[in-house]
Amino acid sequence: MCDVLEIARSTFYYEVKAETKEDDVTQAIVEIFHKNRKAYGTRKIKVKLHERGLVVSRRQIGRIMKENGLVSTYTVAQYKPHKTACNEATTANVLNREFEQSEVKRFVVSDLTYVKVQNRWHYICVLVDLFNREIIGHSAGPNKDAALISRAFATVKGDLRQIQFFHTDRGSEFKNQKMDELLETFEIGRSLSMKGCPYDNAVAEATYKIMKTEFVNQMNFQSLRQLELELSDYVNWFNKHRIHGTLGYMTPIQYRYAALKKVV
Repeated sequence: MCDVLEIARSTFYYEVKAETKEDDVTQAIVEIFHKNRKAYGTRKIKVKLHERGLVVSRRQIGRIMKENGLVSTYTVAQYKPHKTACNEATTANVLNREFEQSEVKRFVVSDLTYVKVQNRWHYICVLVDLFNREIIGHSAGPNKDAALISRAFATVKGDLRQIQFFHTDRGSEFKNQKMDELLETFEIGRSLSMKGCPYDNAVAEATYKIMKTEFVNQMNFQSLRQLELELSDYVNWFNKHRIHGTLGYMTPIQYRYAALKKVV
């Protein structure tokens, strides 16, 4: 056939090889996309392809995603809830927007977000270690109160006294007698954002935006128990499998282990 068409045999084999390679790349992209909760865009998919030994441009990845109807959840517009009234505590902003921390659990930040469970509002609380953006504690419940935050602390592995400072906004659920007693018991320092300034707790805010996009908006919760189980599963994926641009495209656990190896 090559002789009849007057083309070199090498050209034929090149075209077949190129088609086979594109098929492999497409299969890998589809697998990575669905395995990671439909949250990855071209940048992160490129990193995961490189781990498999596939060097593909973001432009080509974008084209293949479009051809296969792969649309990242980040294309969906996000609703921004209004903040509740803040307290007037004189506690200082010790963190002072120093979000890059070189010590494990020096600063743990937190916030709350809302989720519907059978047409009723429930709330999620997570505790994030600024060192590696790892979610070290989490909880869910029907009430936005100190008990919800206390349950999140109860899921933290290890000695709570390893946490040096706990930073949040000025919501009353974070600054009350019950929380003061918990932090005093475990000798955890306190840090509060400036009044009416969400940028002082930017990492917690960003984490919840990620969770709303990748987790909450993709689910239909029928019970609190389902929410708790799905939240636990998401946190496990977030810490062990989700790569983060701010961590050099490593997972929080990988980043922590890499830091420990440097120390040793």
